[in-house]
Amino acid sequence: MINQPYFTDPSSAPLGSLRKHGLRVLLTLIAIGAAGVAAAERVKDIASIAGVRTNQLVGYGLVVGLDGTGDQTQQAPFTVQSLQNMLAQFGITLPPGVNPQLQNVAAVSVHADLPAFAKPGQMIDVTVSSIANSKSLRGGSLLMTPLHGADGNVYAIAQGNLVVGGFGASGNDGSSITVNIPSAGRIPNGASIERTVSSNFTTDPFISLNLNTADFTTARRLMDGINTHLGGTVAEAVDGGTVRVRAPTTTSARIAFMSELENIEVEPGDAAARVIINSRTGTVVIGANVRVTPAAVSHGSLVVTISEAPFASQPEPFGAGQTAVLPDSQVSIEQQENRMFLFQPGVTLNDIVRAVNEVGAAPGDLVAILEALKQAGSLRAELIVI
Repeated sequence: MINQPYFTDPSSAPLGSLRKHGLRVLLTLIAIGAAGVAAAERVKDIASIAGVRTNQLVGYGLVVGLDGTGDQTQQAPFTVQSLQNMLAQFGITLPPGVNPQLQNVAAVSVHADLPAFAKPGQMIDVTVSSIANSKSLRGGSLLMTPLHGADGNVYAIAQGNLVVGGFGASGNDGSSITVNIPSAGRIPNGASIERTVSSNFTTDPFISLNLNTADFTTARRLMDGINTHLGGTVAEAVDGGTVRVRAPTTTSARIAFMSELENIEVEPGDAAARVIINSRTGTVVIGANVRVTPAAVSHGSLVVTISEAPFASQPEPFGAGQTAVLPDSQVSIEQQENRMFLFQPGVTLNDIVRAVNEVGAAPGDLVAILEALKQAGSLRAELIVI
């Protein structure tokens, strides 16, 4: 429990189962959570603090020391220009018409995430990726590269030896093999922070908690949970996705206050009833709150098989005819067995999964059933196709 001294104003105190079919299509039914039961979660797991976030950094640099796997001169003129500019900074001027060979040099993009509250002198990891046609960055070293933020300012300086997880090999006959991605790598602690990002965390009298998933029920429960735990009316819901909390003004008190606040446990609201269908992979995800009103479903299909068995026609002995290949097509139609199952009132996810598994429906069949139930008004859920 947070004590009164934290506040400057005393009056404001606180799957189914899996089945394989002829085409070996995998049907996945995933129940999200338990129906009607939601476990309590910490505030830090369901919400983020407004203004406390990472910032993206990006830069352009050169990787040197490659073993003949760098950029090709004719297809990467900007790499040549970058190398010439770097040499000019060291007082080296190439004779006119002389272009350096780039077998050991590659132009790369460098990006990193600047954590919240990062201070100058701290180190962060960077990712280095080839821009041109370098075959591999293995064994290379990144030269000093400024990393810029969205405002154009330099926030970090990157440099170091790359760690590349992939590799490639090729033979004289043109055959080659590549494992993972050798044209990208990382430098652990490869950038030194040079500038901090200003934040109003210690100056704003309020702290805004933004829910990871906007929900009015969760926002109300979060507000009530904070007020119950801290006492008073220190929290108020702004909308379905934000709860504003009055916080102490001094830095040390605010840090202790946030430590207490982010560990408060709140029971989130139940997720909306949704059925998610991935049309590319055949994956079907059915939420725990999906319900079906009374409906009878019958699903079957025709299987049409066309087989070709061409045969050779031989002329009679001493005849004037010629040998010819004649087509022989056979068409058969098979009606698969139809099964009808009945959804009673108040059908739950388990009932849906059990009924579908009894029929043995493939993902395509299940999608057709769900779409038909939605059109009939029997599926009490939002049908989303991704």
